[in-house]
Order: sequence, then C-alpha cells, then structure tokens
Amino acid sequence: MTMGYKKIVLLKDTGSTGRTKEFYNLFLEQCRLENLQDDVQIVRVADIGMYDKGIVVRIIPGDITYAGVTEAHIQKIIQQTLKNNKPVKELLFTRASKQMRVVLKSCGEIDPENIKDYIACDGYQALKTMLAKSSSEDVINELKTSGLRGRGGGGFPTWMKWKFARQIEADQKYIICNADEGDPGAYMDRSVLEGDPHSVVEGMIIAGYAVGATKGFVYVRAEYELAIERVEKTIEQAREYGLLGEHILGSDFSFDLEIRLGAGAFVCGEETALIASIEGKRGYPSPRPPYPSVKGLWGKPTVINNVETLATVPVILRKGGAWFASIGSENAKGTKVFALTGKVKNSGLIEVPMGITLREIVFDIGGGMLNGKKIKAVQTGGPSGGVIPEHLLDTPVDYENLQKLGSIMGSGGMIVMDEDDCMVDIAKFYLKFCVDESCGKCAPCRIGGFQMLGYLNKISEGKAGEDDIELLERICNASKKASLCGLGQTSPNPVLSTLKYFREEYLEHIRDRKCRARKCVDLLTYHIGQEKCKRCSICMRNCPVNAISGDKQQGFLIDVNKCVKCGKCFDVCKFDAIIRE
Repeated sequence: MTMGYKKIVLLKDTGSTGRTKEFYNLFLEQCRLENLQDDVQIVRVADIGMYDKGIVVRIIPGDITYAGVTEAHIQKIIQQTLKNNKPVKELLFTRASKQMRVVLKSCGEIDPENIKDYIACDGYQALKTMLAKSSSEDVINELKTSGLRGRGGGGFPTWMKWKFARQIEADQKYIICNADEGDPGAYMDRSVLEGDPHSVVEGMIIAGYAVGATKGFVYVRAEYELAIERVEKTIEQAREYGLLGEHILGSDFSFDLEIRLGAGAFVCGEETALIASIEGKRGYPSPRPPYPSVKGLWGKPTVINNVETLATVPVILRKGGAWFASIGSENAKGTKVFALTGKVKNSGLIEVPMGITLREIVFDIGGGMLNGKKIKAVQTGGPSGGVIPEHLLDTPVDYENLQKLGSIMGSGGMIVMDEDDCMVDIAKFYLKFCVDESCGKCAPCRIGGFQMLGYLNKISEGKAGEDDIELLERICNASKKASLCGLGQTSPNPVLSTLKYFREEYLEHIRDRKCRARKCVDLLTYHIGQEKCKRCSICMRNCPVNAISGDKQQGFLIDVNKCVKCGKCFDVCKFDAIIRE
C-alpha cells in the first residue's frame, strides 16, 4: 500500500509521556527541511502493536519498526531509511512470531481518519461483494462455518444470535456495538476504535444486512475522546462514500449509524443495562428471557456485539469462514486480542490464535517476568474472571478451558502476577471494584458483594477466624446463583479461584497473622536493622507520627505501638535498613 506516497511514517508514543504530537511536529519539520514533504506522509496512530516501548516509528512499505526513538534519532531515520532505504539497526524491533494479527492487522498500518487507507487495504470489499452476491442467509451461514463466537466475554455463537434476530418479524430492528469497555487494565476495544474504526462500521453494516436492521448505535464511554472523534469521522466519511444511509452502494439496502455515549458504569456492559442506557433510562439490567435478539431496544429485535466481534466479520466474509475456522482450536476458532499487563517484560496489546497456552503468552510473547521474579499466577477476564496458578499455565486458552479453571475469557484482560502479589489483596481489589460498580437492583449482588468484601477485609486485617472462609464461600456461591445479571453472577470468581488455588495464603493471614507478599498493611511490622543502619536519622525526620526515637550515637528504634504502618520510613531509607515483616 503506497497511497501515492513514497513512504508512510506511523508514529505512536507507547509509554505515558504523551509526546506523539510533539514527535509528529518534529518529524514533519525535519522532512520539510529535507524537501521530503511530497514523498513522505506522517501519521499519528492509536495502536501500533506494542506498549511500554517509548516512541515507536513504523515505516511502510517495508514494515520497518523502530522502538525507543528519541529526538536524536529523527535525523538518522530520515537520512538512512527515508532517503536511502537502509534500516537503523540499533532501533529495530521485531514482533513476537506467535502473534497473528487479524483484528489488529490494520491498526498501526493505516491512517484511521482516512477512508482511502482503509479501502486500499480491501476495506468495504466484503460489504460490496455481499450486496452484489449474497443473501442474508448466506452471510449467517458463512459466520456459522467460521465458528466465530462473541469476543465480549460470553462466547455465544455469533451466527446464532444473528439468526434469532433475523427470524423475528418486526418493522424495525437494531444493531448495537458494545464499546463500553470497563475492565481494569483493558483497552482492546478502544484501541480498535482508535486504530481501525472503519472495520467496526463495516461489520455493523454487514450485521444490519444479515438480520434486516436499518439502524445501528455505537455505545462508547464518554471518556474515550479519541475513539469517539474517530468513529464520528468514520461515520461521516462512510456516508460521503455511499456506504451508510439510503440505498447503500446503489442497492435496496439502507442502514445508518449513531453514537451513544455512556457515563462509564461498568454494569452497562451487560446487554439489557446497555439497552436501558441508550433508551435514556438508568442502566439497570433486566431479567432474561426475552433476550435482546427477540425483544431489545425499544422492544424491537436487537443484535449486540462487541467491537472485536464486529471488526472480525469483514475479514471472515473476505477470506471465507473456512479460512477463519482453520485458525485456533477445536472449540474456539480464530484469534483473540488480549491486553497483556502486570509483572511481565513486554506488556501490551497482543493478538494470538485460540488454543495458545498461557505460558506461551507470558514467556514467548511477553518476554517473561520482570526483575527476575517468579511467576505466581495469571488473572484473566477482569473483575469477572479468576486467578490461574503457575502450575496450570500450560492450559490452552479457550472459553471452556478457562471456565473449568474457575476463570473466563472475558473481553481480553490478562494480568500477570509474581511472588510479591497477595492473593487475598487481589481478590479484595476486584471485589471492591464490583461492589462499587453494582447497580444495586438485586440483593444477592448489592448485599452479597458488600458482605464478601467485609470478610476479605477481616482476613487482610488479621481479625478473621477459619470459619469465616466457609461463610465467605457460601455467600460467593449464593451470589453466583441468585444475582440478576453477569456482574453479580461472576463477581465472586476472583474470590473463589484464589481460595481454590491459594487457600494456604488465606489460612496464613488467619492463623499466623502474616502476609507473605507484605501487601496487607495491618499484618506488617516495621523495625530497624541495626547492622545496616547508618544513623542518618532520615527515617525519624520523615515519620508522620513520631514513632521513631533515638539519636546518632545510640541508634534508632521504631515504637510498634505508635507506628501506623504508612511505610514512609521504608520508602526514604537509602540503606535498606528498614525491615518490613
């Protein structure tokens, strides 16, 4: 793809400095000074396939990727690569080979704000071919052949959801893109909307054709400003090109889209709560059945798919369902996008074939553990997921396997944990999130979640007895069975999975009043190791409650009765003399 340019330079700040715009301007200015403005196009992209690599520059054609680029490298890149087609070897970055980019293929490869770039990469070709040659039944059958299942967490067969909606007679049907991505550490859907929004729009148009819908809504969080801006531009451009609106590409099919902004309520990721929010109501879930595909938005048949699912549809129609089904495992076809984060060297957005093992993801793609620490577990599925211990990391990743282990696929969050992570603290973190995000409509979630969190607090404070574990498990199981929606039904997963695989840590907290990871503050004690202490008095000068006494002649001591365990002394000591146990 050259798009009429000799070279295309794609820029992304994969760290947290927010310098993409600054580097864009520097690159642009240097290209002008070298009279390359007519031969080079500089593009800021939302995703470039890696994170925590500083400024990343990709040059196409040629797919040369540089990581850790600084201002001093700009001139060298221009002279060697843009002018003479030679790589700057010390900056070269090679992506892990076990990845397979299907959904993310164009992210970081095209200008997401330019429809011509998307079209040049076979964009809207699936839509054009479908309108010319395929019936709605043909489309659904192709999805059935592909084996595509919902990538939002539930894993329901996409073709079946579409077929249910197509079979219902109604004067109006709707397609909804669920972009309400609220899991902590998850940014898969947002990255696709920012990096390749046309793929999602094309998927929604195809879905509309398949089920007989003429209207669609993209439901996205209001704080995702760049994603919203790019989806709005995408919709405008698609209308200009006759790809949205009346009689698309001269056919009898009409379909249009609107954006609806969510206020960031986690529960609105649930289908019926999302529908209520679009209708202008409070985001409360409703009992099912009837399911949205039968009675959804304003009582009409409605298909709801997440961003990743919809972005996969055009690729399946272009390359065929059999091609997609050839990727992955027997029970889970295709690829899955994960946000790999935590105590791993190469964190970032990855896309892998279904059936790959967790160990391959962590060590072959993630590069292994940070700081030489030992891996302890991997948490998948966000607040609704579970913790999988190290000895089970050779499990192939698919919907059923993760469920058997007490976790879920979820939308794709994957957090790697090491020996410094406390499993009680991890369970408490996720459960607190669910308690804060509960809509409060049903008692098992509203009351049960609060009670579960109370028991976890007792355990982490050293105030619990062994019988509290049994009570905690009983409440977890009741919440799973009786809660109205998926939030309450799955919120006990982090608790139950940590109890299943790390029960000895819970018992340590209760019996020994000890946290082996030193994360539960109430179970810690601080004292000064005299053999390392240099008697500089910095600990005493920084103690907020005057719990440290002594002098430079006699040495210093911490009064455990006064100590509030804030950790300030531990943080300021330069000689590792503060011992935390």
